[in-house]
Amino acid sequence: MKYRRLGKTGIEVSDIGFGAWAIGSHWGTQSDEDSFEALNIAIDKGVNFIDTAFIYGEGKSERMVAELCKQRSERIYVTTKTPPSPGPWPPSPYCRAEERFGEAYLREQVARHLKNLDTDCIDVLLLHTWTRAWNADPKPFEFLRKLRDEGKIRFIGVSTPEHDQNAIIELMRDGWIDVAEVIFNVFEQEPAAQLLPVAAECDVGIIIRVAFDESALTGKLTKDTKFEEGDFRNTYFGGDRLTRTVDRVEKLKADIGENGLALAQIALKFALDQEGVSTVIPGIRNKWQAEANTAVSDQPPLAPDLVDKLKQHAWNRAFWHAD
Repeated sequence: MKYRRLGKTGIEVSDIGFGAWAIGSHWGTQSDEDSFEALNIAIDKGVNFIDTAFIYGEGKSERMVAELCKQRSERIYVTTKTPPSPGPWPPSPYCRAEERFGEAYLREQVARHLKNLDTDCIDVLLLHTWTRAWNADPKPFEFLRKLRDEGKIRFIGVSTPEHDQNAIIELMRDGWIDVAEVIFNVFEQEPAAQLLPVAAECDVGIIIRVAFDESALTGKLTKDTKFEEGDFRNTYFGGDRLTRTVDRVEKLKADIGENGLALAQIALKFALDQEGVSTVIPGIRNKWQAEANTAVSDQPPLAPDLVDKLKQHAWNRAFWHAD
């Protein structure tokens, strides 16, 4: 396992982290036994960075991560995310920051995170979405800085709004955030245009999420794939989206040809090789995924001609996350 600096935080994190959404909720049947086995194997392989959130099972994922950390002797860094108070998702241009992320509300949320994670201080707290409507007066970060100064949070950031990831560029340049969690994959390449270079310039740590495009880039989906009731992919791939996605993936496979790597490995490495990226957090649900995903850390960079081919498969449809 290789390690990289998480921007200005100075933390050295494994370049492959553990995305802990699926062990909490929304991805179909998941046993706790499989979840803990996956977590432990990932740590055995050198993973020292786990990403979770309260909405992953109403705190279930956070509590499982806390249990794991108590069982292990290694230093494990944990990022969690707090959602805005009830209202439009994504926040509308007319939402007020003080209403969706008010100081009293954030204090309540942080107290809940601390309890679920069984800790006195959160390594990294991310606001679980944002809107550029708040950039001129980003009050929530003033509130979070108070909590940081009180020793309840070490570092602060944002999990980008799916439909407008560039909304955080101004925040990075103005020094409000230490870390950003960003969607980047073979289909979603927009951050390469400006967001990632600005993050590198401002020394903001970058966590890449959705590297598999919600499982599409594992290459395992077919036009006949059925998701369990309650699996969010029923919406994400609803209507004709599954068919369109599988067609896109088949074109991608044909273009890259045989190169000795599985599509999932290529997808992770493509994200990992981007400018300024600190870690990529694939969702990991079982021991096989833990072993396969962590092994990507030690692979050499993708060949330039393969990278050039991958760049041609950008597909702009981030609005799928909100529909």
